[in-house]
Amino acid sequence: MKQPLVAALSARLRALHAERPLRGLCVALSGGVDSVALLLAVQQARRNDAQLRRLPLRALHVHHHLRPEADVWARHCRRLCRAHGVSLGVRHVEVPRTKGTSLEAEARRVRYAAFEVALRADEALLTAHHEDDQLETMLLQWMRGAGVAGLAAMPTRAPLGRGWLLRPLLTQSRATLAAFVQASGTATVEDDSNVDERFDRNYVRRRIVPLLRARWPAAARVASRSAAHLAEARELLDERATADVLQIAPQGVVSLARLAELSPARQRNALRNWIAGCGASMPDAVHLERVRHELAAARADATPQVEWPGGRVRRYRGNLYCERPRPAVAAADRLGWDWQRHRSLDLGAGRGRLRLVADRHGSLDAARLPARLVVRFRASGERIALEPGQHRQRLKEVLRAAGVLPWRRDDVPLICSAKSVLAVGDWSIAATLRATATTRRRLRLEWTGAGSIR
Repeated sequence: MKQPLVAALSARLRALHAERPLRGLCVALSGGVDSVALLLAVQQARRNDAQLRRLPLRALHVHHHLRPEADVWARHCRRLCRAHGVSLGVRHVEVPRTKGTSLEAEARRVRYAAFEVALRADEALLTAHHEDDQLETMLLQWMRGAGVAGLAAMPTRAPLGRGWLLRPLLTQSRATLAAFVQASGTATVEDDSNVDERFDRNYVRRRIVPLLRARWPAAARVASRSAAHLAEARELLDERATADVLQIAPQGVVSLARLAELSPARQRNALRNWIAGCGASMPDAVHLERVRHELAAARADATPQVEWPGGRVRRYRGNLYCERPRPAVAAADRLGWDWQRHRSLDLGAGRGRLRLVADRHGSLDAARLPARLVVRFRASGERIALEPGQHRQRLKEVLRAAGVLPWRRDDVPLICSAKSVLAVGDWSIAATLRATATTRRRLRLEWTGAGSIR
C-alpha cells in the first residue's frame, strides 16, 4: 500500500503531466524539512509509477551567501542527493541589499531568477509549498491590500522560463511533511532566520497562524479552498483582460481612445494584463490610477509618464507605452563586431541584438560591408548618406522620419565603419552599402529584442 503523501503526490503529478506534458522533474532543494520531504516523495512516486519514472529527475539548490551556514546547507544537499542517486546543481547568487526593499523579497526574486535560467525546455521545477504556506501567503497579501490575483495566492502551475513551476503539495500540511521525513530517518537542515520575527512571513507563521488554528483548526485547509475559488475568478478576469487588450493594444501599445470605451473596472483589468505582458512589475493601485487618469488627461502634445519600481508607462501621440527601466545608454559605449565570424551581436542592457542574415532579397551588399564594424550609440552631429549623390542627413532627422519614439532615440544602434555611419537600426542603410542589380551576395540586417522603438 502506498504511503498517503506519496499517493497524493503521484496523482497530482500525473494530472499536471496530463494537462501539459513534461520532459523532466527538478526539485527545488533547500535542505529543509519541506523540500527534503518533496524529494523523498518524488523518488518513491517514480519507483511506483512507470509514467513518472520516464521523466528524468534532478535537484537544484540556490546558495544565497546570506548566512554563515550557507556552505553547510549546500554540502548537506550534495550528500543527500548523492545518497539517493539524484543529480544536484548548486546555483550561487548575490542578493542586493537595496534600501527600502525587503531582503525576503529580493532573495526570493534572485532565487527564482536562478531557477528560471537553469530550467530546461518543458521541465517542471517542483517546490515544496504546502497548505500552511498558502494560508500565510493569503494573510500577507490581504495585509498588502491585494486584489483577486494576490489573494488567489500561489497557483499549482505557472510558466517559468522554458518550463513550468509546479506546486504539487498545496493540499498537504506542514505537519504531514515533517512526519514523513521523520519516519524516513533523513537528516535535514534548518535556517535559524526562519524564527526571526522581523520578517513578515515568520511573524505571521509564529504569531498569527497559531491564534487562527486555536479557534479554527482547519484554517489552512479552508484558506486553500478559498484560494482555489479566487484562482478561478482570476482566470476569468485574465480571459476578459486578454480579449480587451487585443482590442485596445493590437500592436502592443494602448490606444487611449479605445481604452476610454471600457468601463473603469475593465480598464484596470486590461491595463494590469498589458503591463504584465510588457515584462514590467505590477504597479500598486495608486500608480495604476495615475496611469488611467493623469496620462489620459495630459495635453495632446505632452509626453508625461508614470514610473514605479520595475516599470514605467509613457503617453505619446494618443498611445501608452510600457517598459521596464533600463540602464542609460552611454554615447561612449562601443562594441566591435567581426560579423564574418559572428553573425549576431548582443547589445546588452535591454538594447536587443543585431543579426546579419543571408537573404537573396536583402538590401545590403556583403562585398561592400567592412570586415570589422563598430556599433555605438548617438552622441551629436552624426550624419548618414542615404541616397547616392545627396547631402548626408542629420541623424536626428533620420530618427524622426523613421518614427522612433523620442525617449528611445539614444537606444538605437549605429553600425559604423572607422569613418562613417553605415546603418541606423535595421531600417536606414547608407547608399554605399545598398545592394544593386549586380550584387551577388545579399544580407539582411535585423535588430530584435529591444521592445517598442518606433
